[in-house]
Amino acid sequence: MDVDLRICLPRRPSAVVFDMDGLLFDTEALWQEALLAAAAEAGHEVPAEVYDGSIGVRRSQSGPLFRSHFGEAFAFEAFHSDWRRHFWRIAESRPAMKPGVLELLETLDLLGLPRAIATSSSRETVERHLAAHGLTERFDRIVCRGDYEAGKPAPDPFLKAAERLGLAPPACLALEDSHVGVRSAAAAGMMTVMAPDLMAPTAELRALGALVVRDLHQVRELVLACA
Repeated sequence: MDVDLRICLPRRPSAVVFDMDGLLFDTEALWQEALLAAAAEAGHEVPAEVYDGSIGVRRSQSGPLFRSHFGEAFAFEAFHSDWRRHFWRIAESRPAMKPGVLELLETLDLLGLPRAIATSSSRETVERHLAAHGLTERFDRIVCRGDYEAGKPAPDPFLKAAERLGLAPPACLALEDSHVGVRSAAAAGMMTVMAPDLMAPTAELRALGALVVRDLHQVRELVLACA
């Protein structure tokens, strides 16, 4: 999985655009745990492929996925409310940043590189996570659900982040953990690095030009190598 750190990025990035869940914070595993709790509470069994298909996408995109499995009458909004309730119950007792977050942000500060978040989560969720980890002031721009038309894997979230940073997408380095996120960033034309969380990289993602790293410590080394 480790990238050969003798390989530099195609060019020095002018900014870095981060995904959030599963990249900055160890939340994807918590969402999975919360899903199982909500499903057990309602007497449902949710197969792995249904959950995997929901990783990195907006709630509105997850609804059709769940209804395709449980039937059109499935009350997804009510189920998602229970899913979210279980998530925050778990997250409040086990908040955790992914390895290398602080070190990478400190390096970006040192190099004077701006940074943004491009996520499928709501602004309320983003602000809650950032505040819980003392990171509220560490990002220049936040792009979240409602700020763009089409969600990942469409390029819209990353294109909006580049627009708000005042840069062309190819000048930006995009960091992602999910398959749909890598597809989104690559479609936007950004240099793309994948730090996998719950889903392993595939040949398809590598063919999109994505470098694969172990964690954000290795992203920091890549950025420094191109400084």
